Amino acid sequence: NLAGPPSAQLADRVLHASAPGRGRPDLELVGAAPVSAFGPAPVDPAELPDDELIRVATSLIAEDLVRVGTLGHEGAWLRPWRTRYRVVGDPWLADPVRQHLIARGRPPGGRGSVVLVLGRDFGGMLADLWTARAAGVGATDWRTWIDAVAGGGRVPVGADPVAVARAWTERLGHGRVRVVLDQSQLPAQVGVRRLPTAPSLSVDAVDLARRVSGIVGLLVVPPRRLQLMRETFVPWVAQEPGPRLSIPVAQQHWVVRRSRRMRDALLRAGYPVVGDPDTLLSDATSLAVAELGEPSDGGVLALASRLLLRRDEHHEPRRERVRERVREGGEGR
Repeated sequence: NLAGPPSAQLADRVLHASAPGRGRPDLELVGAAPVSAFGPAPVDPAELPDDELIRVATSLIAEDLVRVGTLGHEGAWLRPWRTRYRVVGDPWLADPVRQHLIARGRPPGGRGSVVLVLGRDFGGMLADLWTARAAGVGATDWRTWIDAVAGGGRVPVGADPVAVARAWTERLGHGRVRVVLDQSQLPAQVGVRRLPTAPSLSVDAVDLARRVSGIVGLLVVPPRRLQLMRETFVPWVAQEPGPRLSIPVAQQHWVVRRSRRMRDALLRAGYPVVGDPDTLLSDATSLAVAELGEPSDGGVLALASRLLLRRDEHHEPRRERVRERVREGGEGR
């Protein structure tokens, strides 16, 4: 109600929804049940934390997502005579490009195809990898994930274009692998005039995607979950304002050090590079002065509420809208 007036249908859905992910589906009310040493304590509804309300909201968003589905794409004529390619590397950069080309009759692979390994600054690739997982197969929260990556010492493959290039070189040979660090030059590499760019999501949008993905994974099979999250959910939240994901202070020194090692490894490997190898570097000064973007429960709840209300306006049955107009015009009309 604070975020905006819901329809009667949405209000009914909210009041009847159970919060997933807690084990016990519903919380007891204060005064209605004895306090137990086990399980969640009874609560006053007015004092519910944001996280509990997010559970309800994400459950409803997941239901909407599965019901809406994805737009069907008509099959395009295959164009096997065009430049043959494989686009790999940073998944948040590579996936939209690959899907765009497939939709236009340009599936990856084929005899003599060139492998294009996409990358950018190391800190950005880490954020991209977590975003791709959160808005796809699911992930732990950002702090837990980046702590584990930095503490483990091994860079995930999706954020290491040198490791990806090395793996493809072992399969196809050195001459068919290129590392692309300047995304503006990518269209020429695949023989088109323009390509879509990766969606830019606020930190709260990514965290909401992470939470919704976990519930959608209980409703559909994994390939369908990835399709729903990327093709339907991401466009719903792609234009939301807010800070973008940033590297926490505790990991900034590690990110700077590893970015230098990655740049040096790329130069030693001798792969053709489209762009400047120094693009891989994460600058300590830039990381330090960047706005610290991390999700917050309050921000995620506000976004989830706006999304539910927006979907409610779009899909509210016509008879309900007419009934509301009649109420606004007075009982005598």
